[in-house]
Amino acid sequence: MAFLKLSLMAFSFVFWIAGLTMLTMGIWTKLSLEEYLVLSTNDYPNTPVILLGSGAAVLLWGFLGCFSAAAERRYLLRTYGLFQLAVFLAGLAAGLSTLFYRRDIAEGFHIGLQNAVQSYAEDEAKAYVLDDVQRALRCCGVHSYHDWFGSPWSLEQLEQHQFFGEHSNNSVPSSCCQVRRGCQNNPVLPGAPGIHWDGCFKKVFDFVSDNMFYIATSALGLAFIQVVGIVLTCLLATKIPNREPETVPT
Repeated sequence: MAFLKLSLMAFSFVFWIAGLTMLTMGIWTKLSLEEYLVLSTNDYPNTPVILLGSGAAVLLWGFLGCFSAAAERRYLLRTYGLFQLAVFLAGLAAGLSTLFYRRDIAEGFHIGLQNAVQSYAEDEAKAYVLDDVQRALRCCGVHSYHDWFGSPWSLEQLEQHQFFGEHSNNSVPSSCCQVRRGCQNNPVLPGAPGIHWDGCFKKVFDFVSDNMFYIATSALGLAFIQVVGIVLTCLLATKIPNREPETVPT
């Protein structure tokens, strides 16, 4: 009995740490990956929301394990066990949905990047995201900087140069530049000096796929930790004797 109580109290601390980890993962995923996921044509899972909600709930209610063990109340232990089961299911859902999504991200990002390049002149939201991605990953276009040459935005720049009687090549956005100043991106000089040659598709795919795998395995690992807590909670609940209500003598 005493060993089970101490074990559950110790696990409550591990449970709280797991909740803090889930909250941290949720915040990191929200801040670091969501911008990239916007470019995908596939619906991405609600993993950040699940991790944030589960982590916050554990931080707020994680003390219930220590309290229920110390008080030796069956109803508190059962409540704590149900709470752990909910966290287990949430972690399982976050991990599995991320793994399933990871299998299909290649096609979604390929089409999404192509659409972002083609709608660069019209869709400011995607244009802003694409610029950030090109700067962060030091890439240009889908497979190379040549992908910009047939885009409506590049053709529009070409028409403007020709309107003023200038002989011009095609252009790429300034986010494709290796340096901020002195970059010849509009128009691009022969040989594209100062322009990132590599496309963004492979870099985005590798970055998102690798991080999705780490998030999925971590979420599943944290979920299965809850199994230990559920077992300890159930064992302790069965060891606690039923407390009969005291009768008042008449």
